[in-house]
Amino acid sequence: MTSSATTRERILGAAEKLFARRGFDGASLRQLTAAAGVNLAAVNYHFGSKERLVEEVFRRRLDRLNTQRLAALDRAKAHGEASLEQVLDAFIRPALEIDGHGDGSLFVRVLARAFAEHDDSLRRFLSENYGHVMRRFATELARLLPHLSREELYWRIDLMTGALTHAMSGFGMIRRREGVGEAEHREETIAHLVRFAAAGLRAP
Repeated sequence: MTSSATTRERILGAAEKLFARRGFDGASLRQLTAAAGVNLAAVNYHFGSKERLVEEVFRRRLDRLNTQRLAALDRAKAHGEASLEQVLDAFIRPALEIDGHGDGSLFVRVLARAFAEHDDSLRRFLSENYGHVMRRFATELARLLPHLSREELYWRIDLMTGALTHAMSGFGMIRRREGVGEAEHREETIAHLVRFAAAGLRAP
């Protein structure tokens, strides 16, 4: 990794931590430069503005996550129509493996800020760049669940996504048992979430 790329990554990592702790408005560029060990010129060089920096914090995680989700869905459908459990696994598994850039639970708090702070420009960015992924999954779920109206389906998808976000945050009652590895615990979490979501989606 080049020095420029390292600096960019350091700024993004520091920004994610600050945004999770202080929110987007509460985190100043002065605090960011101090945390990242860079000057303001470096932030402007790599991102141009604070708004663009916020977007890139999301892009760093969500590009990879949603590429993996769509690839998993394509694999599930490669030999015919996918089952409900396969579609759910394609949606849930990549999210619980989001730790490719460090603490995934930290990013969940940043994501929660995006909706809690009612930032319309950020919501628009997320919708324009990643809304197609959710629409693809919604289409698959609608095919598998013809007994649900569109409104009812979207209610259930929202609740499923909330359960997934809660699991990603690490704030729940379930903790990794002593002697159980991280990968084994993640597989157990995925299995429970898929069963839970499938039952909720199939309900009359």
